[in-house]
Amino acid sequence: MASAELIKKLEETIENIPDFPIPGIQFKDISPIFLDPKLYEDVIADLAANSKGKVDAVCGIESRGYLFGIAIAVALEVPFILIRKAGKLPPPIISESYDLEYGSAIIETREGQIKKGQRILIHDDLLATGGTTEAAAKLVEKQGAVVSQFSFLIGLKGLHGEERLKKFGAEVYHILEY
Repeated sequence: MASAELIKKLEETIENIPDFPIPGIQFKDISPIFLDPKLYEDVIADLAANSKGKVDAVCGIESRGYLFGIAIAVALEVPFILIRKAGKLPPPIISESYDLEYGSAIIETREGQIKKGQRILIHDDLLATGGTTEAAAKLVEKQGAVVSQFSFLIGLKGLHGEERLKKFGAEVYHILEY
């Protein structure tokens, strides 16, 4: 659990942008975190501490999952594996498609980078409905690995993303909840 001090500092730093990208959405702009190296370091320390000894690799979801995921992997001294949008990685690749509100999408990872039996942390910046994260977990399982944790900077209540991920039997951790 994140310290009250870290939570307070993040709440003061993250900007809420109303009606972006469409009316009714309250966009959580995390970019001001990167203007404060100490705050960024504290976020990484918290996220890494929650996973210490529990994972063998970190998978980050393109693109904002890379902003913290790579640093978490470095702090844990484990590999970092890219999960990218379709068509961005050279073959051989493993793919997983998933539905969006207005269509479908595909995410991919390079074949052989996720090892059978590995305990995987899947990281992204924000958990909303959980569709992309669920697809990432299926991508991990297709390769014989186990999702042992999900981590996020922010979890959004009311969109049921956390419930959607429960079927994987993995811990879901986020520092902030809105």
